[in-house]
Amino acid sequence: MNGFSEEQTLSLVAQIKDWQCFPTPLPRAKFQQALDIQETFNRLYCSVAEDEQWIHDVIQEIIPVEPLAAALWSIYEAARETGYLQNISVGIFRSDYMLHLNDGVEPRDPGAVFETSLKQVEMNTFSASGGSHANKVGNMHRYLARTGVYNGRDNFLNISSLPKNENIESLASCLALAHTTYGKPRSEEARQTAVLMIVQPNNFNIADERPIEYALWNRDDPVPMYRLEFGADILEYARLTEDRVLLFHPPWLASTEPVEISVVYLRAGYEAEEYDHVGWEARLQLEISAAIKCPSLLSHITTFKKVQQALTAPGALERFLSASDAAAIRETFVPVYPLDESEQGLFARKLACDPVKSANYILKPSLEGGGNNVHGAEIPDYLSSIPRARWCSYILMERIQPPIQTNLLMGPETLNSGETVSELGILGSCLWQSQSKQTSDHRCQMIHNSVGGWTFKTKFADVDEMSVVKGYGHFDTPRLMDF
Repeated sequence: MNGFSEEQTLSLVAQIKDWQCFPTPLPRAKFQQALDIQETFNRLYCSVAEDEQWIHDVIQEIIPVEPLAAALWSIYEAARETGYLQNISVGIFRSDYMLHLNDGVEPRDPGAVFETSLKQVEMNTFSASGGSHANKVGNMHRYLARTGVYNGRDNFLNISSLPKNENIESLASCLALAHTTYGKPRSEEARQTAVLMIVQPNNFNIADERPIEYALWNRDDPVPMYRLEFGADILEYARLTEDRVLLFHPPWLASTEPVEISVVYLRAGYEAEEYDHVGWEARLQLEISAAIKCPSLLSHITTFKKVQQALTAPGALERFLSASDAAAIRETFVPVYPLDESEQGLFARKLACDPVKSANYILKPSLEGGGNNVHGAEIPDYLSSIPRARWCSYILMERIQPPIQTNLLMGPETLNSGETVSELGILGSCLWQSQSKQTSDHRCQMIHNSVGGWTFKTKFADVDEMSVVKGYGHFDTPRLMDF
């Protein structure tokens, strides 16, 4: 007995994240390419989030079979009926990539990493995590390089090959800018404004969230940030004034004076189970408030895999981007198919149900959060086990074929060597304003648009998933190499 209840004990458990002992080689040119196109990806997804009709056309088929899509869209409709007061939104995005081998290149060839192209795995627009962990692991690898730990007789690692990572500061700066943009308190009840981070209970991701909170408080002009659990706590400790200003009453403070919320930063609310009646009402209250949202409901919906698939369709990107920008983005795409009853969907169903052809594909649910994909030869049996009506909520993505390297991976209790593959994530931060009227080119007004930093994860080559949180991947740092 430790004097704590089971629930309290759970909240005290710390999870040690896996990490890579040696930074993994990555072509400098591919790293730079990913950095260079992130601002374009930011603009793309901001514009998509402002195009209600396009989003509805894309997801309307999955709403009857996907509970989270149904919940979010119904909340959006309720918010639209009430009317939006805030026309500024924040985006903290992460675009994930892997290297894809050129035709005929053997994955284990020593120079295979240079015979590759950069291909997008997915785009995350809601609760994009890992930034703080990546920042700290990158700092660790740079420290080890500076102290000469990596410089053995047959190996020399120059510190200049390990890129700096400023994820924590850049994400905090984006939220601080949104806070400043909101301005002074609008309610006579409040004398202070603050950012409100919405989190899950018993949150294992707290170590990725807290550094952003600390960075805001630690600025020369401190930005207050408070944490509040999604659901009932929102309805209990936060309320709307007649003008729909969001006021928060921190239960741990002696003062009865509320804090006016300038920005709502959502790190919870991405699972269907969170949207019972209480969760539904809580999200609606946040959405219709005068606070700036990170993200808005429509921006949240753009993280669905159906949106990623729809953007690969011919002409889709040109709705939102110039021809040259669309070409740069399209270069990172692999073939992605719907699994509906369209012509492409029926073609994809044949691929997915073929025991041989399916080996080259991954079946992804629209709301994949790591660990939910179905790979290769497992796809036909999986599809036969679920109702056909649900097939439309999945996409079929051609497998990316990465180069294979060798490294040491450190877990909480073990050190293992083996063949590995890696995934690069680029964080983007942006602030945009909705157009007063929908323009013909579906573009929005960007207030701030920047690259936030990067994440880098490595896993054993025979493991299908990459999620570090779920125990598949390891945090890593790219060792930038020139051919």
